[in-house]
Amino acid sequence: QVQLVESGGGLVQPGGSLRLSCAASGFTLDYYAIGWFRQAPGKEREGVSCISSSDGSTYYADSVKGRFTISRDNAKNTVYLQMNSLKPEDTAVYYCAASDKLECGSSWLWYDYWGQGTQVTVSS
Repeated sequence: QVQLVESGGGLVQPGGSLRLSCAASGFTLDYYAIGWFRQAPGKEREGVSCISSSDGSTYYADSVKGRFTISRDNAKNTVYLQMNSLKPEDTAVYYCAASDKLECGSSWLWYDYWGQGTQVTVSS
């Protein structure tokens, strides 16, 4: 059974950090491009970051560039999203997604498998 499970969300003060994890079961993440998306209440789902399968290239939305870092640990079949200098506008449900197309895509339609999401709340 193919499954993605996110963890690591929570409540953090502005300026704080969180590390999200996306663990896969039923398939090998190394063969998939992995994207992180987020969705805030009343807003559309937006792409945050992605790491390709072909050469490990990484991509970031302008709003998180320089603050977020995506990485993968193939031995643990897990992808991480390190989030630093968090802002209230980063508050959202964060989802990881896998695409068998190897390269990253900006649209959520590009991705084949999705996790259930983890809530990130940035508030004082």
